[in-house]
This record gives sequence, structure tokens and C-alpha cells, in this order.
Amino acid sequence: MGNVSKQWLGLPLNLVWGYVAIAVFMTGDGFELAFLSRYITELGFTPAQSSIAFTVYGFSAALAAWVSGVVAEIYTPQKTMRVGFIMWCLFHVLFLLFGLGESNYALIILFYGIRGFAYPLFLYSFIVVIVHNVRSDGVSSALGWFWTVYSIGIGVAGSYIPSFTIPLIGEMGTLWLALAFSGVGGLIAMVALRKVRTPTRMQSLSNKEKLTELSRAVTLLYSNRNVLLSSFVRIINTLSLFGFAVIMPMMFVDELGFTTSEWLQVWAVFFFTTIFSNVFWGVMGEKLGWMKVVRWFGCIGMALSSLAFYYIPQYYGHNFYMALIPAIALGTFVAAFVPMAAVFPALEPNHKGAAISVYNLSAGLSNFFAPAIAVILLPYFSTIGVVVAYTALYLVAFVLTYYIKVEQPGFGANEPTEEDAVAI
Repeated sequence: MGNVSKQWLGLPLNLVWGYVAIAVFMTGDGFELAFLSRYITELGFTPAQSSIAFTVYGFSAALAAWVSGVVAEIYTPQKTMRVGFIMWCLFHVLFLLFGLGESNYALIILFYGIRGFAYPLFLYSFIVVIVHNVRSDGVSSALGWFWTVYSIGIGVAGSYIPSFTIPLIGEMGTLWLALAFSGVGGLIAMVALRKVRTPTRMQSLSNKEKLTELSRAVTLLYSNRNVLLSSFVRIINTLSLFGFAVIMPMMFVDELGFTTSEWLQVWAVFFFTTIFSNVFWGVMGEKLGWMKVVRWFGCIGMALSSLAFYYIPQYYGHNFYMALIPAIALGTFVAAFVPMAAVFPALEPNHKGAAISVYNLSAGLSNFFAPAIAVILLPYFSTIGVVVAYTALYLVAFVLTYYIKVEQPGFGANEPTEEDAVAI
């Protein structure tokens, strides 16, 4: 394994162009988030049909995220990223030409669903590159930078650029421009990472052994209790992020009188904050300890900021600047879970790809459970009921962190034993 000799604030300098590639690629992938659902309905399809398209896309993406870590270890991250990149470009073109272009619903579902399988292969394989090319005591901060460039791409540039291009070249023109961004990002990755050293142990395995390794993405959940508990914590991590995107527009716009533009600006401030907080907590995870950062700043911070996201706007009403306070808090503390990305491979050092796959699966399940909880609770308990449910789950995650035993360089002796956790 190649160790990174030079880092700047935790950023591995020999992988810097890989980070640039992720930011540029995810910018193109994120263009559609702000308008595609509405655009599909403008083509004559119902909101339900549009939702089904996104559901298929989400399921496909979650499946790809689940297997991406193991596939990247078996066939090398570079090959896996190349497959994801080519698939994304090919099926994006087919989606635009024959799906949206012909208003063919069956082809929209088919091509958009297959394209959903592509981006996780590109995105999450880079985590395998990081884990195998960064010293174990620097993985958390390196992964903090990974989530930072991800946020810059999909959350900031991916949302900001279309606000200018749609009035100029329309929705379809903007979607074709997305191909240019993702194409450039993919090419940067292919060139920049071609000489980066990656593990070769699993490439010599037989087909049967490769299938066994692939199955570890499932079996680790019951063979390693620490991985299972870590999975629960990672699922809870982004509940408010995905859930608030669904329920808060209704509260802010319909109930409190914010304009849609004002709400989008509040949400943009949340994403902008994560650019800095991802790096900050990645570095602090190395200084204070992975689980301490997750426990006290991730779990408790998100519990408090989730409540604040409801109560501060309720108290101050249509006050844009006061609404920014919980948005900044949420963006600050959601990133305190960044060290979890370092915890998973540390729990299975001989099967890092499988551990990363479980981490990716947990992230996908968070995207599923957050709106599901909202759908179930909203009719009976309104917005506050959903917020309280998320808050309670963050407190559950706080307790679970005491039962996760992981060796971190320089901190292993400081983590509580299981007996300590029982006493707590």
C-alpha cells in the first residue's frame, strides 16, 4: 500500500486531482436535482409517474453503492470508476435522446434507472483509493475532504449553475451541459489516478473466491456486530438531511410564509456550511478520536440542531436571517459523522472493500428511511412529530456509539470497553 507523504490540512496531495474529478463529475450529476422532477411532469406525466422514476433511480443507486466497495477491491478502483463513468455518459445520452426527447416513459425509467447504477461505481470507488493510499491515522480527514468536494459538486455548483443556464438554454440544454461536466470529471479521474497504487491481493482470486468476497457486503452485517452497530449509526447520520428536504418546504413556504426562493437559499446555506464542516470534523476526528466526535458532536449536535430547525422558525416566523441559524447548525453537525467512513474499514482491515460497501449501503438506506419516516408520521403528528422522531433516533445513535469497539491509532486505549458501556 502506498502511504501519502504529504498532506495539507488532511488533504492527500498525491490524490488532489482525484478530488477535483469527484467535484466536477458530481456537478454534472447534480444538475438535474433542482428541476428534473418538475420537468418530467411538464412533459405530460403525472407527479406519481415522476416519483416512480426517482424511486427506481434511488433503488438502482443504492444497489450500486452497496457493491461498489467490494467490486473496486476485486477489479481495482480505476477499472470500476472507468465502468461507472462510461455507463453514466452512455445512458445519460440515451436518457436524453430517447427517454425525455421522445417523452417515452418506459425508456425514461429504463435509462434513468441504469444511469443511477453508474454514478456510485465512480464515486464510491474513490473511497477505496483513499483508504488504501492514506495512513490509517489520516483516513478520517482525507474522507472529510471527499465529502467536501462531493458537497461542492452536487450540492453547491450542481444547484447554482442551473439557476443561470435554464433561463438561457432551457432544461434540456442544461442536461446536455451536465454531460460535459461529468465527462470532464471522468476524464480527469482516468488520467490522474492511472498510476495510483491500489491493492492487488484480490485480483488473483478465483471466480468462486471473488463471489465469496462480494457476499461479505451482506455477511459482515451479522458476522461482525461492530459493523452492524456502525451501520445503524450511519443510517441515522443523515436522516434530518434527507427528511428535512421533504418536510421543511411545506412548513417554511405554506405555513410560515417564506417564498420558495427564500427556502432554497436557506437550504443552500446548509449545503455551503458542509463544505467547511466536512474538512473540520475529518481533521478533528484524528485529533479527538473518531467515536468521540461522532458521539458528542454528531449525535448530540444533530439532535439539538434538528429541534432548532423546527422551533427557531416557529418562534420567529418569517425571519430569513433567524432561519439561517439552524441551517448553519445542521450543516455543521451533520458532518461530525464523517469519521464513520474511517471506522468501517478499520473494523475489517482484511476486507476493507466489503466494509466500505456496508457503509455505502447504510448511506443509501438513510436516503430511504428519512422520507419513509416522514410519510408514516406526518398524517398523525404533523411536522413536529417527524422532527421529534429524528431527534430520538440521534439519541439512540449516541447510545450505540458506546458499544462500538474500534481501534484507532493513538486512541484505542481511550475507547470504553463493552463492560463500561453496560454500566452507562
